[in-house]
Amino acid sequence: MARPAKLRVGVLISGRGSNLQALIDACAAPDFPAEIVLVVSNVAGAIGLQRAAAAGIATALIRHQDHSGRDAFDEAVDRQLRRADVALVCLAGFMRLLGAPMVARWHGHMINIHPSLLPCFIGLHSHAQALAAGVTLHGCTVHYVTPALDAGPIIAQAAVPVLPDDDEERLAARVLAAEHRLYPLALKLIASGTAQAATPESVLFNPAP
Repeated sequence: MARPAKLRVGVLISGRGSNLQALIDACAAPDFPAEIVLVVSNVAGAIGLQRAAAAGIATALIRHQDHSGRDAFDEAVDRQLRRADVALVCLAGFMRLLGAPMVARWHGHMINIHPSLLPCFIGLHSHAQALAAGVTLHGCTVHYVTPALDAGPIIAQAAVPVLPDDDEERLAARVLAAEHRLYPLALKLIASGTAQAATPESVLFNPAP
């Protein structure tokens, strides 16, 4: 009996690609239900492109500076994803805001990982926001991408403690380790059909160890 086809995944990155590497490592397992078929970066020399090439994954460099505006850049990215027959897009440290038309085209088929327990601390500098707020739990969230920033339906979350002597760097490192566990889990949930649609019911809270 033929094995079920794996979910074809495209990953958008801008930098070092540590979450990309976590996804690559997970997808290397024969029984993992997804495969990364394309990695796209908007930054030349991004280490994540090297990670993808080392794993034998096709890459594309689409510099936003080479396009007339956000829509033109988004359309170039969209073309590459569709040429690769991508079914799900994972944003992994992609430091560009995608326009509403692009988000609409991939509605229910684009996910992101954010370094906070959403809906708390949206946007940039989430670790500084958490420390300033004096919370005792922080973490990360994988969610579907919607036009509203960091507001899409939640797929999975991981919590980490905020320790009394934490600064941004120490807290960020603890959250990043949780991200590396959580993103592959969320991808597996989607690829296996456990989290099928962009609805609030597709929620799993998964505390980090």
